[in-house]
Amino acid sequence: MQIYKQVGKRTLDLFLGIPLLILIIPLMGLVAAMILLWLGNPVLFKQLRPGKNNVSFILYKFRTMSEEYDSSGRLLSDDLRISKLGKFLRKLSLDELPELFNVLKGDMSLIGPRPLLMQYLDRYTPEQARRHEVKPGITGWAQVNGRNAITWEEKFKYDVWYVDNLSFWLDLKIIFMTIIKVIKGEGINQPGQATMDEFMGSHKQ
Repeated sequence: MQIYKQVGKRTLDLFLGIPLLILIIPLMGLVAAMILLWLGNPVLFKQLRPGKNNVSFILYKFRTMSEEYDSSGRLLSDDLRISKLGKFLRKLSLDELPELFNVLKGDMSLIGPRPLLMQYLDRYTPEQARRHEVKPGITGWAQVNGRNAITWEEKFKYDVWYVDNLSFWLDLKIIFMTIIKVIKGEGINQPGQATMDEFMGSHKQ
């Protein structure tokens, strides 16, 4: 496992990531054009996220929400800003495609805990914080076991379990399970929400 963790995982990322990116460039171009027509510029959503060992990087995703504000100058809630196109892109996980550039840069891996928000770092318990012992991923063990339809605590348990059980065969299993989940469109949203509720810290819930 240690050899795979140090060398094999990065090799797998490049072995699968480079040809996959080449194959989906036309699809990415189509998605970018749809966003440009539907939502306008910018096409990409960029945000600082914590990576392995809490080292920050710029995450790339396709934009799925409008930039609409209320009369007080505050951004509207996610469920009001997400577009029909955005819902479609999220259902098929097409909004995640630009993260392949993060994988090739080495900021992320194909498989790993999802990169969340910077402000969550001081809200984790010591055990939950172990999710940052590996590179974040486009998909992961928590994503194929409920994604946004499970609680934060359940999600972090899956993330830490992945850290402790990381292996080549587990990564292959997650890849195949991800394909099935995407086809079925399962776990995209938290029940009754357009996106996952903000994590406020387990000790505060």
